[in-house]
Amino acid sequence: MKETRSPVLTLLSSLRRDRFFLALLLVLVGLTVMTPANLPRYSSLVDWPTIGTLAGLLMLTKGIELSGALAHLGHRLIGTMSSLRGLALFLVASTALLSTVLTNDVALFVVVPLTLGLANSAKLPIGRLVIFEALAANAGSTLTPIGNPQNLFLWHLSGLPFERFVLALLPLTLLLMFALAAMTWFAFARTAIALHGKAQGGVVDRRLLWGCLILFPVFLILTDLHHVAPALLVVLAAFLMLRRGVVAESDWGLILVFILMFIDLRLVAEQPAVRVLLQSLELGQSQHLYLAGVALSQGISNVPAAILLAEYSKDWRVIAWGVNVGGFGFVLGSLANLIALRMLGQPGSWLRFHAWSAPFVVVAGALGWAWLFVLG
Repeated sequence: MKETRSPVLTLLSSLRRDRFFLALLLVLVGLTVMTPANLPRYSSLVDWPTIGTLAGLLMLTKGIELSGALAHLGHRLIGTMSSLRGLALFLVASTALLSTVLTNDVALFVVVPLTLGLANSAKLPIGRLVIFEALAANAGSTLTPIGNPQNLFLWHLSGLPFERFVLALLPLTLLLMFALAAMTWFAFARTAIALHGKAQGGVVDRRLLWGCLILFPVFLILTDLHHVAPALLVVLAAFLMLRRGVVAESDWGLILVFILMFIDLRLVAEQPAVRVLLQSLELGQSQHLYLAGVALSQGISNVPAAILLAEYSKDWRVIAWGVNVGGFGFVLGSLANLIALRMLGQPGSWLRFHAWSAPFVVVAGALGWAWLFVLG
C-alpha cells in the first residue's frame, strides 16, 4: 500500500529544493544580523491583502485544474489550431487582453494552467509558451490603471480620469505588443501541431468546476472592495466542503516566497546606501528617471520601484513608462514573472526565461526611450 505523505512534509521538502526561496531566506538572515532592531517590523512590511488575494487565487486555479476542465478545454483548443505559431500568437494575445482587465497576475492564473493542460493533447514547447505568456501579461497590463499594482498606485498619484491614464500609456503598450508579436513570430515555427494519438479531453468534475466558477467572481468582487480576509475565508471554507485536496495541493511555497520578497525588497529599499544612490542620480531629469525605473525594477521589482521613485519625482508618466519596461529583463522585474515560472515548475526554466526576457528589455527600453525623448 502506497504511503500518503502529509502536505506539510511535502511543502518542506519542496522548499529545501527551492533555490530562490533559500536565497531570499539567506538575504533575510543577513539583513536581520545587520539590523536586528527591524525584526518586530517584519510583519508590517508584508502587503497582507496581496498575500491573501494570491492565496485565494492559488486555490481557485488549483480547483479548476483538478476539475479536469482545463485539460478538456485544451484538447478542444488544440483541435482548432493549425500551427504552433498560430497557437502561440493566440495565447500571447489572450494573456495580454486578459491582463488589461483582470491584472497580469490573474491573467496568468487563467492562461498558464490551460497551457500546461495542452501537454495532455499534443507535443508542445510548453515552457517557452508559458515564458511568452509572462511577457504578454506584463505588456498587456501596461495599458490600464487596473492592469498591475504599479499602475494602480501611479494612477491614484496622477489624479487623472481612467481614460486619460490609458491614453498616456497607450503608446508604450503598442510598442511592447508590437515587439512581443514580432518575437513570438520568430520564436515559434509555422509547423503543424503533433497531436498525441490517444489524447482525450478527460472527465470533468462538474461539481468542482461550477463551484470554482461561482467562487471566482465572488472572490474578485470582494477583494476589489478591499474585503480580502472574508473573501479568503469564503474560498477556504468552500473548498474544505467541496474537495479538501484543493487546499492541500495548492502552492503554499509561493506564498512563503512572496512574504520573504516583500520583507527583503522593502528592507533593501530602506538601506541608506540605496537612498544615497538615488539622490545622486538627479532624478529631476526625465531621462535619468526613466532609466532609474527600468534599472531599479530589475533589483527590487517594479512595484517597490514605482513607490520609491515617486518620493523623488512627481513625473508619474515617466515613472510608469520606466517601471513597466522594467518588468521585463530579470525575473524579479515583475512578480508576474515569478508566478508564471513557479506554476510552470520546469527545471532550467529560469535560464530559458532570461534568454528571451533579457534581450526584450533592451529592445523595449530603447523603444520607450525613443518615443519619450526623441519622437515625443
